[in-house]
Amino acid sequence: MYAILDLETTGGKYNEEGITEIAIYKFDGHEIVDQFISLVNPERPIQAFVVGLTGINNQMLRNAPKFYEVAKRVIEITTDCIIVAHNAQFDYRILQLEFDRLGYDYQRKSLCTVELAQELLPDQQSYSLGKLARNLGIPVTDRHRANGDALATVKLFKILLAKDTQKKIIQESVKLNPKKQLDTKLRDLIEEIPSQTGVYYMHNANGRVIYIGKSRNMKKQVNQHFTSDNQKSKRIQNEVEALSYDETGSELVALLKEHEEVKKIKPHHNRGARRAKFKAQLASFYDEQGYLNLQVEKADRTKACITTFSTIPSGLAYLGRMAEQYELSPDKIGLKDVDENSSCTDSPEVYNAKVQDFINAHTLVGKNQIIIDRGPSRDERSAILIENGSFRGLGYYNLNHQITNLDILERIITAMKDSQDARHIIQSYLRNRKVIKIIELQELNNPD
Repeated sequence: MYAILDLETTGGKYNEEGITEIAIYKFDGHEIVDQFISLVNPERPIQAFVVGLTGINNQMLRNAPKFYEVAKRVIEITTDCIIVAHNAQFDYRILQLEFDRLGYDYQRKSLCTVELAQELLPDQQSYSLGKLARNLGIPVTDRHRANGDALATVKLFKILLAKDTQKKIIQESVKLNPKKQLDTKLRDLIEEIPSQTGVYYMHNANGRVIYIGKSRNMKKQVNQHFTSDNQKSKRIQNEVEALSYDETGSELVALLKEHEEVKKIKPHHNRGARRAKFKAQLASFYDEQGYLNLQVEKADRTKACITTFSTIPSGLAYLGRMAEQYELSPDKIGLKDVDENSSCTDSPEVYNAKVQDFINAHTLVGKNQIIIDRGPSRDERSAILIENGSFRGLGYYNLNHQITNLDILERIITAMKDSQDARHIIQSYLRNRKVIKIIELQELNNPD
């Protein structure tokens, strides 16, 4: 749990400042679950330049509560939370300073979104909250007021959590969780996770990820882990201390995130998931008559191919289904038991054009596009970036802030490793499921 906050202060000499406004949003990693916002009478004058920056003056604070009057609420909303702030060293110091004046030892763990952004969003020209928000398409209202800046920090923190594919941020949060008995623990963990599409992470007592899974119904899948009596499930039940999850909305995004993070984090209960995703591939060759033939063959990662399949039979079955749609000749696509009358009657030029239409529709080779699909919430969409046929990464954008150019897209995308397995996941999904739409990058850069 996180307490994401922003403070406005009087300015002045070091350790003589006072709080003039405070905004705290209690955030569970997915949504705001509590909030506290208040002006504060600092009982000291506000520096003139601060008045100009924030618009808060001494007159406005005359009847505002003093810090000792809001201190109990601050303690309550931040208990068992990690303090998160943009330039956390400043905000946390000021908060401790105010509590020191009351004779209370206020101690919390803290995270700084400036430092996190420098690690997870490299090469930004500026890491100020305003410029980061503008570059990432985060709407900001009431800039330099506690509430507006705290809300912007919440949205920035959500992006940083998505980009933290090593789950280092979550690890620190898990360490704060009190330990429970096994039965109570598993029941409570199941209650925490929604019945939505996404990726879920099981953590041990040290916060380390011990298992990663994905499902169109995360609650149902986790419940199966916790009620199964096989040896692997029993080991997970004994080790797990906390659950975290990322709602994705899109099953394709969930598949890609699971694949990437299993490879990167290497949870010890995911050993089986590290194996290759495909065992067959579709290749092409010209026969002696000049016809372009298609052939499903055993996977060879050293050889270029059109697309991949989980198995040779699944590849042949799919090719057979496509034969009628694209008018592919059975004797040119490697199907067995070909009827004598089924041989190709088209000229090589005409037939090869049909084959090329099929290839263009079923390969990522050379493609430059964005696959748009559902997002974690109704007002979000997921975006999967393909450049020159390679998978570059994925991210989410708000429908109120449409993607207008490639620069904005690349800033919100979490970079992921391109691999034949990742491309197989994408191609296999697109063969069997629908996404919202696919946008060519040329259309994005040249909207007219």
